Amino acid sequence: MLRQDPARLDLVRDPQRDTQNQGVDIQQELNVLEELILDSPRIPLTGKTIVDEEQLLDQLDLIRINLPEAFDRAQQIITEKETILAEAEEYARQIAAMAEQRAAQILDETGIIQQAERQAQQIRLQVQQECEALQQQTLREVEQLQTQARQEFEQTRRNAMLEQSQIQEEADRYADGMLSDLEQRLSEMLRIVKNGRQQVNHPTPSMASEPKETGLNKPKVKGTGPRRHRS
Repeated sequence: MLRQDPARLDLVRDPQRDTQNQGVDIQQELNVLEELILDSPRIPLTGKTIVDEEQLLDQLDLIRINLPEAFDRAQQIITEKETILAEAEEYARQIAAMAEQRAAQILDETGIIQQAERQAQQIRLQVQQECEALQQQTLREVEQLQTQARQEFEQTRRNAMLEQSQIQEEADRYADGMLSDLEQRLSEMLRIVKNGRQQVNHPTPSMASEPKETGLNKPKVKGTGPRRHRS
């Protein structure tokens, strides 16, 4: 199932390729997908790559949409070859008919005529067998191409999704490490703040023995309430 509207695939399709080719070359699009992954920035010290998810999924959608077009082109090739085979068979029949007519004009009703008929029959059988063999070979080649294209697409899709998952895991671990370090720093800062407040609210005996400051010189402590001195 496609992830988004196929019209957005214009962001991935190369305009120069569209002007040069009426259809989409599946192998070329697979190469573009590979270049998209290889040209993406890498995470230092991890060997991982950060891939643009939108471009990756758009390219996969483009390939998935144009696979039926590639199969249609293959079917068109089969149809054209069948037409050529039919024309070859018709041409062979015409040659055989011309040979039979020529033999009838030249030879009498003897064994030579019978021999010519047998030869014409052999030619027809040979041409028919060759045409059938060529047709079967063409069908096998087209089926192999279709199977190979599907296998390459599935392998590329699996590799892309696996690498995307690995990159996401690496990014999560990196973010967790950064947050853990920040948490430790904040905890240390909170501990220092608490100790400072305790020293302000509960001064040590050495601080209590110091001369009391007058009301004019006594500093005001905000947010801590009245100071308490030990007796």
